Amino acid sequence: MTDIPKWQAGDWNAYFGFGTNTLVNMLVLTGLLRFGIGLPDELVFGRILPAVGLMLLLSTGYYSVLAYRLAKQTKRSDICALPSGISVVHMFVVVFVIMGPILATTGDPERAWEAGLAWVFIQSIVLMLGSTVAPLLRKVTPRGALLGTLAGVSLTFIAMRPALEIFSAPIIGLLCFVIILRGWFGRTAYFGNLPAGAVAILLGLVVAWGAVVLDSGISNVSIQGVVAATLEFGFYLPLPAVNHVFGGFEFLGILLVTAIPFGIYDLVEATDNVESAAAAGDPYPTRRVVAADGVVSMVGCLMGNPFINAVYIGHPGWKAMGGRIGYSVLTGFTTLLLAWIGLLPLLLSIIPIESLLPILLYIGLLIGAQAFQHSPAKHAPAIVLALVPHLAAWAKNQVDATLAAVGTNATDVGMDRLEAAGVLYHGLETLGGGAIITSIIWAGISISIIDGNSKSAAIYAMLGACLSFLGVIHSEQLAWAASFSLTAAYALVAAVLFYPKDKISDRALDSGNR
Repeated sequence: MTDIPKWQAGDWNAYFGFGTNTLVNMLVLTGLLRFGIGLPDELVFGRILPAVGLMLLLSTGYYSVLAYRLAKQTKRSDICALPSGISVVHMFVVVFVIMGPILATTGDPERAWEAGLAWVFIQSIVLMLGSTVAPLLRKVTPRGALLGTLAGVSLTFIAMRPALEIFSAPIIGLLCFVIILRGWFGRTAYFGNLPAGAVAILLGLVVAWGAVVLDSGISNVSIQGVVAATLEFGFYLPLPAVNHVFGGFEFLGILLVTAIPFGIYDLVEATDNVESAAAAGDPYPTRRVVAADGVVSMVGCLMGNPFINAVYIGHPGWKAMGGRIGYSVLTGFTTLLLAWIGLLPLLLSIIPIESLLPILLYIGLLIGAQAFQHSPAKHAPAIVLALVPHLAAWAKNQVDATLAAVGTNATDVGMDRLEAAGVLYHGLETLGGGAIITSIIWAGISISIIDGNSKSAAIYAMLGACLSFLGVIHSEQLAWAASFSLTAAYALVAAVLFYPKDKISDRALDSGNR
C-alpha cells in the first residue's frame, strides 16, 4: 500500500485558516484575562498561556495521529484531522462566571485561577467517564438533530459576532471576506495558488497600515501599539500546578453548579462534531475522541490551564479547503511557540483583527449549511427548529450585556418593564437555558414525528421532562425539581405522542362515519 502523505498542498490553506482561528481565540483569551477581569501579566503570561500552548500541542498532535491511522485503515489520502482547541463558549464562562466573580469576592487573582483549574478538572472527569456512552448517544440520535444543533451554535456564537464586527469596520472586513468567499467557496486561485487566508491577512495588513500612514484610523493597529507589545517579550515554560488545582476545591459548591452541566455540554458537542466529520466522509471513533478531550484537558489543567479542550466545529470547512493531516499539528507547534515566547500581543498589534474575522464567519456559514446538505430534505423543518434555542440564548446574552453596560440587570429593571418594551426576557432565559441539549430534544421529537415514529418522539419528550426536572435544560443551573410546569408540559407531550397515530386516525374515521 502507498504510504499516506503527512503533508499535502491543501494543508497550507487549512493551516492559515485554522491557525488564524486559533490565533484569534488565543488573542481573545489573553484580552479577557488581562482586561476583562484584570489578572496580572505574570499569571497570564507566566502560568496560563504556557500551559495553554502545551495543551493545544498535545491536542492537535493527537488528532493528527488519529487522522493518520484512519487514513491508513481506510487506504485514503483525503482524511482530514479533527480541528481542536480551547472551547470558545467555555472561555467566556470560566472567565466571567467562575474566575471573575471569585476574583471580585476574594481580591486574590491566584485563588480565582485555582477555581478555574478545579472547574476544568471536574469537567475532564465528566468527559472521560462520558466517553463510554458517547457512541450510544451518537447511534440513537438522528443526524439532523446533531447537525441541527451545531448549525445553531455556528449561526449564533460563531458567525454573528464576526459578521457584526466586519460591518462595523467594512473597508478591511468586507474586502477580506470576499477574498475568503472567492478562495474557499469559489475555488479562486491567488497569485500562484497562495492560500486564501494568507491573502486576506496580507491584504488587511496593506490596507490597515496604509491607513496608518495616511493618518486614517480604520483599524486597531498603530505604531504605539507595536512599541508597547514588544515589552511583552519573554520566555515562559509551563510548570506543574497540581497543588493549585486542589486548592480551587474550596469553591467546590460554586463550581459543581456549572461544571457538571457544561461537562455534559462538552460530551454532546464532541459527539456532534464527530458526526459532522462522518458526514464529511471521515468516520472517527466517538469514544476515543471524547476521552482524548478529557485526558488532554486534564493534563493542561494540571499544568496551569483553566480552559477545557474541545474538538471544534468546522472539520468540513478545513477539509473543503484542502486540510488533511499536517495542518493540525503545525498549528499546535505554532501556538506553542507563540505562547512560550509571548508573541501574542505583538501579533495583535500588527495584524488588523478585521482581516481575521472573515475566516470565522466562513466557518459559521459552512457548518450551518452542512446540517441541511447532509440530512434528508424532509427533516429541514426540524433543523430550523433546532436553531431556535440557540437564537434565544444568543439574544439573552445580548440583552444581559446591554444591561450590564449601563450598570443594571434584568431583575433590577423588572420583567414587566422588559416585556412592555417587547423584550420577552423570561422566554429567552427559559428557551435558551441548556440550548445545545434542548435543540437535540426538539429536533429529535420533530424528526421522529416527520418519520412517523411516535414512540421515538415520546421517548425524546420524556427525556425532556427528566432533564427539565433536573435543570439541565431550560435553566441556568442544576436543581432538583427545577421547573414543575416544564416537566409537566413535557410529560403531557410524551403522553400525547405515545398514543399511536393509527388509533387517532381510526377515531377520526369513526367520528366521520357517524
